[in-house]
Amino acid sequence: MTEQFVIKFVSDAIYTVILLAGPVLLVTLVVGLLVGVFQAVTSINEMTLTFIPKLIAVILVLLVLFPWMLRLMLEYTVSIFNLIPMMAK
Repeated sequence: MTEQFVIKFVSDAIYTVILLAGPVLLVTLVVGLLVGVFQAVTSINEMTLTFIPKLIAVILVLLVLFPWMLRLMLEYTVSIFNLIPMMAK
């Protein structure tokens, strides 16, 4: 196992995590920003007003993107299993 192998292994893992978490975090950020602007404009300071829309948005994004996320995780897992013989050397 060389340094280049380890660097590629770790960078692929980080890239996969970013691809999986990015859409959910981006939607949560946008929904939180919109709710924050709405609260600032209307002077409503209700805590559940920030939580419930984010929760609904995350659930919708996960439902829509689940097949893509599952395929991405499966491809990454298969690539990791294919690297096992190289790691054993």
